[in-house]
This record gives sequence, C-alpha cells and structure tokens, in this order.
Amino acid sequence: MPVRSDTAVLRGLEPLVLQALSAPEYAAGTASIDRLRLAPVPLVPEVRLVMAEDAIVLWARLEAEAGHVLPPPFWASAWTGGQGLARYILDHPDTVAGRHVLDVASGSGLVAIAAAIAGAAGVTANDIDPYSIAAINANAHANGVELTLSSSDLLDGDVDGVDVVLAGDALYHPSVAARMLPFLARVAAKGARVLVGDPDRGHLAHDWLERVASYEVPMSGAPEDAQLHLTSVLKPRRDKVDDRRGRATRLRRESHHCRTRE
Repeated sequence: MPVRSDTAVLRGLEPLVLQALSAPEYAAGTASIDRLRLAPVPLVPEVRLVMAEDAIVLWARLEAEAGHVLPPPFWASAWTGGQGLARYILDHPDTVAGRHVLDVASGSGLVAIAAAIAGAAGVTANDIDPYSIAAINANAHANGVELTLSSSDLLDGDVDGVDVVLAGDALYHPSVAARMLPFLARVAAKGARVLVGDPDRGHLAHDWLERVASYEVPMSGAPEDAQLHLTSVLKPRRDKVDDRRGRATRLRRESHHCRTRE
C-alpha cells in the first residue's frame, strides 16, 4: 500500500514521513528533536505510529515550512485516551469485528488502526486536519491495514451506514466537547455502538456516559498528558440512550402529524 502522494502538498511533511517509515525504529530521545520516528505505542505495542520526538518543536518546523499558522500536530502523539480505547478494542475484538466503524477526530489513526486489526468490516478515519489525514495514511501503511479517510466535519450532522462510532481523546477542549457529545448522543440514539476513550480532562458527560474499563498508561505520549496516568473507556448509559431515542421518535411523529394536517 503506497503512501498517498497528497503529503507532498503539505509543505515539509512528506520528507519527514518518508524518513520515519524508511528508517529503523528509534527509541524516544534518540531521534532529532524536530523529526518524526516510527515506534510502537506504549499501551498498544501491536500498533506502530509515526510520532514526534517533540511535538512543539515539530509544530514550529512545519509552520516555518508552510509559511503560515497551522493547527497543533495532535496527529504526532499517541494520546492517553486514544491509547486506552485502542487497547480495549484489541482486548475485545467482538466490539468491532464484522462491523462498519467510524473513528471521529482520529488524530494519528491509532484507534482506527486498532479497529482494522480487530477485524472490522470497514473503518473510516475522520479528521478535519489535512496533516492528520496524511499521518493516518502513513500509519495505516506502516501497520498494513486499509482505512477509508475522511476530512469532512461530521459533528453537526448525522452519519449513516455506521455500526460503531469511536472517539479517542476527542473531548480535549470545552468547545470541542460541546459539539462532540451531542453528535455521539445522536448516533447512539440511532442505534450505533459508541465508545469513548478519555483520561477525564474535565469535559466528560458523567450523567450520560458510564465506565467499562480503565487502564494505567505508561509515561509517554503527548506533553499535555504528562500528569495523566489513568484513562477510561466509556459507553452511553442505556437508559439515557433509550430516553433520547424515545424523544426523537415522538418528535418525528409530531412532525409527520403536522405535515398531514397541512
């Protein structure tokens, strides 16, 4: 599976990705500080990712190459919540096996890759950052899996044809959580299985999500995770999903009744 050529239009990224994929795997701290390295994920060693030696320094290098401001390279780290969710999927492959899976805010593609390894019928990795899409493609190549890549912003709509929706460390900021949680509630109400990986950054909907597993995460990954040692995998509470599904059904019936009267 070749690395997609669209990394070439992302100035500065292609040579770093190609170097990481072609070089031996380096231990953390041994590669140049502004480069990428291919290495196993601490909690999920079955998966290898192209990761930054120092994401902040890499970010500065890529902005200098691009000549304009870029979003943070979230794709260049194995985030704690994503590691926990990927570990859960590989430990419980029946969660995704034979199903169509959407990994939203995919970042590096770690969770999507885990779902593909676990036997999902098809996996879509979604992220609005084009650098993330390029990194996901490279990481899929490194792990020998095939993913469908999507850069659309899905959070204000609904998704069809999806059996499982995964969100690994996607509640990292209040503004993101404010859009992500309603999206996850809608897809759950439509019947999709929803799993969230999160180290509790303070934006969880504790009244709606319940914990199904917890993991101790080795001290490695994003700098922002330096104090986060424990991460959880959560799913929507069944009673909350049923309540939302019931409300949606009543609204559809009322809407149909109003159209009929007109």
